[in-house]
Amino acid sequence: MLEIRNVCKTFNPGTINEKVALDDLSLKLEEGDFVTVIGGNGAGKSTMLNAIAGVWKPDSGQILIDGIDVTKMPEHKRAKFLGRVFQDPMLGTAAKMQIEENLALAMRRGKIRSLKWFITKEERISYRQKLAALGLGLEDRLKTKIGLLSGGQRQALTLLMASLKTPKLLLLDEHTAALDPKTAAKVLEITDKIVKENKLTTLMITHNMNNAIAYGNRLIMLSEGKIILDIKGEEKQHLTVESLLAKFYEASGDSFADDSALLG
Repeated sequence: MLEIRNVCKTFNPGTINEKVALDDLSLKLEEGDFVTVIGGNGAGKSTMLNAIAGVWKPDSGQILIDGIDVTKMPEHKRAKFLGRVFQDPMLGTAAKMQIEENLALAMRRGKIRSLKWFITKEERISYRQKLAALGLGLEDRLKTKIGLLSGGQRQALTLLMASLKTPKLLLLDEHTAALDPKTAAKVLEITDKIVKENKLTTLMITHNMNNAIAYGNRLIMLSEGKIILDIKGEEKQHLTVESLLAKFYEASGDSFADDSALLG
């Protein structure tokens, strides 16, 4: 469903601020894979997701989604393949629009939209059912403006919107990092439910090692723009933070220095 082939990206080349963000990165995801991504600050996690989303073009290499080469495809055109949830709960929704209006826009992604579009009775019934499944009481607040919701409610709603059209690939960029622990746990629970029910191929960046271990069928760790660990199957099921740190040290020859990942 996703294939990254030898992708390289250097920011500010030839200057004192030169930064190699991705260094000959290769990764392949099968349909239905739920992959958690972890690594220290500057390891290349968000850079990788931005490469997939088309925020910028790689210096070299290829990116394929469901067999289609999207390397040179602009961001707005490859958006039809992707669902994405950002770290900031304010992104991904239109704050001044109602819940049902945001859902309707998500349902019409990829279609020609005009100022005359309207929401049918059948659509409202469907939205209520999907919102009820979140367990947040939003099914009775279809007319509420998004800006009045809490951060956790907005992230849960953004997740629902990102999955409505069953994207080829769901990208989650530390989507619980800005939430308090209790709310983050709820959003992760909703995430896991949506991914499993819709059998979504998913890449989830997290700053929390425990969450990286607990969710998904596969875990990759980045360091200096490279994948240094790729753990799946039974090995991942028996993984602990301590054993993951030991594997990181063995692969990189260095200790893991991101305290937020360790303490989260």
